[in-house]
Amino acid sequence: MAEHVLVPVDGSPQSVAALRFAVSEWPNARFTLLKVINPADADYRERALSGSEEWYQDEKREARETFAEVKAEVGLVDDDRMADDVIDVGNPAKTIVDVLSSEEADYDHVVMGSHGRTGVSRFVLGSVAEEVVRRAPVPVTIVR
Repeated sequence: MAEHVLVPVDGSPQSVAALRFAVSEWPNARFTLLKVINPADADYRERALSGSEEWYQDEKREARETFAEVKAEVGLVDDDRMADDVIDVGNPAKTIVDVLSSEEADYDHVVMGSHGRTGVSRFVLGSVAEEVVRRAPVPVTIVR
């Protein structure tokens, strides 16, 4: 039985479904939400015009809003089971694995949504979920 579950969220229906599944599967666990800010998502012009610090602060604000929306949709607002909200920057798959592997991490499971891309889009965009499954030091559940 999982005691502390990491749930990466991006605001997509898949990440909401992942949190909903985790809460129903392990009702007594603690949950940490992780939002990875991917610098590759912003084009050069956007960062140059607004300044990288301003862009980063906007992304952090959006991450906090995403956490609030996801928690509200699943019914976890002001819930004691919510441990932390974590915002990090980097390549999503690598960052998720790094968070799971850090010395202070006490996660025993990760539950994440998959966008279910196939064919060329999967090849070009890669699969965050697939890379996490391959490299994570704890069990991974993928929700589609």
